[in-house]
Amino acid sequence: MEEEGEEEASLRSFLRWAAEQGITDNLSSSTQSRSCLGHSLFVSHFPQAGGRGLAAARDLRKGESILRVPKSALITAESLGKEDESLSRALRNHTSLSSSQILALALLNEVNKGKSSCWHTYLKQLPQSYDTLAYFGHFEIQALQVEDAIWSAEKGVQKAKVELKEVSALMREIKLKRHLMTSKAWLWASATISSRTMHIPWDTAGCLCPVGDFFNYDAPGGVENTEGLFNGPDDLCGSTVTRLIDAGYEEDHNAYCFYARRNYRKGEQVLLSYGTYTNLELLEHYGFLLMDNPNDKAFIPLEPNMYRLCSWSSDLVHIHNGGNPSFALLSTLRLWWAPQNTRKSVGQNVYSGKQLSPANEVSVMEWISDKCRALLEKLPTSIESDKNLLDFLEKVLEDHKMEVREMPQELLGFYESKKLSGEEEACVITRKRSFERWKLAIKWRLNFKAILFDCISYCTYNIDEILSQNYLRE
Repeated sequence: MEEEGEEEASLRSFLRWAAEQGITDNLSSSTQSRSCLGHSLFVSHFPQAGGRGLAAARDLRKGESILRVPKSALITAESLGKEDESLSRALRNHTSLSSSQILALALLNEVNKGKSSCWHTYLKQLPQSYDTLAYFGHFEIQALQVEDAIWSAEKGVQKAKVELKEVSALMREIKLKRHLMTSKAWLWASATISSRTMHIPWDTAGCLCPVGDFFNYDAPGGVENTEGLFNGPDDLCGSTVTRLIDAGYEEDHNAYCFYARRNYRKGEQVLLSYGTYTNLELLEHYGFLLMDNPNDKAFIPLEPNMYRLCSWSSDLVHIHNGGNPSFALLSTLRLWWAPQNTRKSVGQNVYSGKQLSPANEVSVMEWISDKCRALLEKLPTSIESDKNLLDFLEKVLEDHKMEVREMPQELLGFYESKKLSGEEEACVITRKRSFERWKLAIKWRLNFKAILFDCISYCTYNIDEILSQNYLRE
């Protein structure tokens, strides 16, 4: 209770500080309030939907302006450099650093100043740790099970190590305290930049936006995967697709402006779309995932000769959440299963999304279905066992005195990897972030397997439909 009281007092202090910086959710009033919120938004807690977030203080209309953060309140590498001449001078000798490295280092430099930093009140509100892939230990990484996901996590861990090595000399030059020069401190700073910055046109690292970073994530709506139609812009543009956002920096207002992306009832959580991300990308950049992410995908490898048939980028060859194959995957396989001497003549039909023949479509569906089954069989656990494990882990959180003999093998492996054993340690380990990261890994692989399973069902249904229609014609 005492900690909750301290948190509430700290939050009130922060919102008062934010109001002094000109941050406001009441654009119709020029009078400074004791809090920057209260007219359109208020801070609330959503245990099942992102934790701390922003709720509607009144009914909000879609497109209505609900928050404005002036440029002077945005934290950028440029603004921090202007405030600290010694940092700015030191940076001139390290031109090879990326913009994200510079902002992360500048953030640590502000932490180094303690209460003398003009951003101290904001810095106290930042999380002390994150669950991005770079934070995952060896056990949590292996728990992802899928090669692509394991590779992404290992890449994130290695990237953090390399970046720390690159900035170490500069850390010494600006005389950071010893504990701020550690891998733990660098992980925190780089994860803060990765998960909390917002896009600005003048710096690719983005900016930290006080109060604006309280919004929790809402995924842009999924696309209709209708037969014969393109499955949305991702199928055509890949990673270059324009991000769908409901906030941005506006020169006219010299501020970061936020708008209601839909109608909200009073008390309802107000969400922000950071962009279109798969669950693996959400884990990599933000440290969370969505159990029903309309933009999630499962990638399946093709034979090398298949890629040569088309100009699609490999990241477009995937299965959508819900089990529908992407347009690129269908068109590639339809062309592959067409007789070699007809591929040139049928290409136009393929790229317009048309089926070539019942036999061709059955071959395509069978190939995809077989590939999904092979991927599922290759993984060490099933969908059912993953669900049971997650249910069991919830019981562990509730009952810390569980007998060792009752524990699943993977849970015992987790304890062993953390050098913990015996029921007396359970209460301690469940409080550790590594436990939550392991659960995230299980949830990610469960969603991946569910997409493959749904795709098998999709293919089976289509095969049955095609065969039954042909039977009726005969």
